[in-house]
Amino acid sequence: MEKQIESFLSFGLSDENFAISVHKVLEVLEKQKVSRIPKTPAYIEGVINFRGEILPVIKTREKFNMPSQAHDEKYVIIVLELDINDKKVILGAVADEVRDVLEIDKNEIKDVPEIGTDYDTSFLDGMLKVEDNFLMFLNVDKIFSENEILQVAEITKKSKEKVNTKN
Repeated sequence: MEKQIESFLSFGLSDENFAISVHKVLEVLEKQKVSRIPKTPAYIEGVINFRGEILPVIKTREKFNMPSQAHDEKYVIIVLELDINDKKVILGAVADEVRDVLEIDKNEIKDVPEIGTDYDTSFLDGMLKVEDNFLMFLNVDKIFSENEILQVAEITKKSKEKVNTKN
């Protein structure tokens, strides 16, 4: 079998290890002030200024049903470019830390085991055992439903309108 080497950005959330194709990552930002927006879904942290644009930021732990992080802890924002229904969507995802860029043979990545019908694992492209832990490979284009992306787009649009009316 021919090797299919791909680069992945690995990051941590709580005690879990995740990886995203580097082709989806635009930038990694250090902790910064996030402006909260009232009446948004619980998984939306708020918005930040990213290269002069308003960027929605997602609480990744919340989205994955993991324990929330204390606000004084350090974190990073991984800026991602998603392809949802042939539209490019840019958003930030909060992670505890970025760990490494890994070169991995895609043939080594194992399928996600079936856990039952109550669990949605469609956003996981696979898993790989690394030492005593598992590395979970995310398909960021499948983490959010179309409705959730529409909500994020609407929040961004409303935030831009507020900024433009103030100027």
